[in-house]
Amino acid sequence: MLLVIVWFYDHQKRLHLNTGKAFFHTLLVAVVSISLDALSIVAICNRERLPELLVKLVCKTYLISLVFLALGTVYYICTDIYTRKVQYHRAIHCNLALGIAAVLLIYFLPISVHCSEDGRKVYTYGPSVLSAYFFAVTYLLINLFLLVQKKAVIRESRRKAMLFWMVIWMGSAVIQFFNNELLIVGFASAVGIMVLYIKLENPEVNLDRQTGLFNQTALTRYLRQLSNREKHFSIVLMVFAHSFYKNISQESEMEAEMEMIGFVTKVPGMMAFKTAGDEILLLFETRTAAENGLEVLKKRFETGWGKDSSVFLRPSWIYLPSSEMIKDVSDVPYLIKYVRENSKELIENGFLQIDDAMVREMYETREMERTIFNAMEQDRITVYYQPIYSTKEGRITSAEALVRITNEEGKIVPPYDFVWVAEKNGMMLRLGEIIFEKVCRFISENDLEKYGIQYIEVNLSAIQCAYELFADKYIATMEKYKVRPEFINLEITETAAMGAKKIVLSNMQKLIDYGVSFSLDDFGTGQSNLNYIVDMPVEIVKFDRTMINSYFENGKAKYVMDAAMHMIHGMQLEIVAEGIETKEQYETMKELDISFIQGYYFSRPVPEKEFLEYISRDVVVSDKQ
Repeated sequence: MLLVIVWFYDHQKRLHLNTGKAFFHTLLVAVVSISLDALSIVAICNRERLPELLVKLVCKTYLISLVFLALGTVYYICTDIYTRKVQYHRAIHCNLALGIAAVLLIYFLPISVHCSEDGRKVYTYGPSVLSAYFFAVTYLLINLFLLVQKKAVIRESRRKAMLFWMVIWMGSAVIQFFNNELLIVGFASAVGIMVLYIKLENPEVNLDRQTGLFNQTALTRYLRQLSNREKHFSIVLMVFAHSFYKNISQESEMEAEMEMIGFVTKVPGMMAFKTAGDEILLLFETRTAAENGLEVLKKRFETGWGKDSSVFLRPSWIYLPSSEMIKDVSDVPYLIKYVRENSKELIENGFLQIDDAMVREMYETREMERTIFNAMEQDRITVYYQPIYSTKEGRITSAEALVRITNEEGKIVPPYDFVWVAEKNGMMLRLGEIIFEKVCRFISENDLEKYGIQYIEVNLSAIQCAYELFADKYIATMEKYKVRPEFINLEITETAAMGAKKIVLSNMQKLIDYGVSFSLDDFGTGQSNLNYIVDMPVEIVKFDRTMINSYFENGKAKYVMDAAMHMIHGMQLEIVAEGIETKEQYETMKELDISFIQGYYFSRPVPEKEFLEYISRDVVVSDKQ
C-alpha cells in the first residue's frame, strides 16, 4: 500500500512545499519501518540458523525505525506550524537529540525474541522493546501537545488528519503490546500515511484539471511558504480577454491551448498557476528572470498556435516587478484583482507595470473596506440630515438623509472616501439597508409633520436599484416602522438608471404603487441626458452643485440650464437646486422659479438631534440677515 503511494507521489506534478518534503520523508521512513518489521519476523523465525547478534540487530533496528517514524510525525507537524527558521530548527534539533538518545538506549539495552512452535506468535520483549515504546509514545504525546497548543495556526483538516493517524497508531500499539500475536502496528502506520496522503498531501488537489497547471490553492500555499522563507519574487499575469480563430474546430483550439501551456511552463526560472478562468499567473524567482521571460513570451505570442498557426491569442500583461512592494504575500490576489478592476491603461495598452502608487491605493482601498465593515458591525453608521427649503411655502419642508461613518478613533470619514469603495465591492447594498432602516426609525420616533416636514429624501446607489429584491426589502422596512410611504422620497442617479434598466424600472414601479416618490439626483453630471427624465418615473429633478456653479460662472452653461429648467417645468416636475451657499444664489434660483433650495445657505448636514432643533424653529428667509 505504501509503495503504491510512493509511486503516485513521485510521479505526480507537485509543489516544492516544506510540508510535502516532510511528508515524503516520513513516507520513506514508514516504508523502511514496515520492511524491517517483515525482515525481523523472518530473522526471528530463522533464529536457529542465523547468528544471534544479527537477529537482535535486525529487531533493534526495526524498533529504532518505529521511533523515527514517530519522530517523522513531529517533523511533519513542526514544518507546518513553525514559520520562523529559528523556531523550526530549535524544535527539530531538540526532538532529534531525543531520537539519538533513543537509538543509544535501544541498541545497548538487552532484547529477547520469541517464536512459538506453530509460528503464530512472533515477537520481541525486554528493556530494549520497552524503551522503544517509551520514546514512540513520548513523540506521540509531543505531537498531541503541538496540535493542541498550536491549534490556532493549524488548519482544521490538517489537525483532524494528524489526530486520526496518532489515535489509530497508538491504539494499535496498545493492542499489540497486550496481544503479541497481533502484528498490526505496521499496518496502522500505513493506514495513517494513506489518510495523510488522501486528505492533505495528494498533489492532485493543487492542480487545475483542465490545464494541468497549479491552481489558486497551490498559489496560496506556495506564497505562504515564500513568505516564511523571506524570499522575494516577481509576477507576470497573463489575462486572456480575447482570442481570434480562423474557422477552426474545437479540437484544434484545444490543441493550440495545450501547446501554449506547454510553451509557458518551459520558460526558465518560474512556476505557472491557473488562478482564474482567463488568467495564468507566472511566478519568477528573480526580477531578471521575469523580465527575460516576459520578453520571450511576448515575442512568441506575436505568432499563432496549433496546426498552421491558426489560433491567435492576445493576452494582456500585468507585471509586478518585486514582491518587496507589498506588505504581505497574501495580498497578491487582492492586488491583481484591484489592478484589473481599476486600471484603464491595461485595457487600452494591453500592458501594465504595477508601481508603488497602485500598491498604495490598493492598501488604502482595503483599509477603507475594513473601516466600512467594522462600522457596520459596530453600529458606527450615522445619518445626517440637510434641510431643504421650499420657495413656494417659504419654509423647510423636507430634508436629505446623508450617511456618515466614524472610524475607530471616532473621526468622521469623508463620504467621498468611502462611498465609491462601498459601491465597488458590493458593501453598498448592506450599507444602504442600514441607512434606510435608521431613517425609518428616526421618522417613526419623531413626529416630523408637526415641524412641517413632508418627506425625507434617501439616496440610492446603482447596485441597490439593480437588486431584484430591493423594493420588497424597503417596503418591509417601512411596514416594520409603520412609516407612511409618502414620507419617503428615493433619489436615483443617472448612473443607476443606465444599468439593469428593466430591474430598476420594475423596482421603481413597485415602490411608486406602494406610495413612494422618486427624484433624479445629480442632474448635470455624468451623462446628463433629458431622456432619463422622460424615461424615469420621477417627480423631482435635482440640479447638481457643479451645474449651479456653472450657471453663475459660465455664460454658455447659463443658457443650457435655462433650457433644461424650461423643459423640466413643462413636464410638470419640481426642481431642487443643490449647493446654494450665498444669498445671491438663493435669490437667483427663486427668481427662476426653482421649487426647492438645498445648501449651506440654510444649513450643513447635521445629526438627528441638531436637525430636530433646527426645524423646531420658524426658519424663513426673511429672518436671515
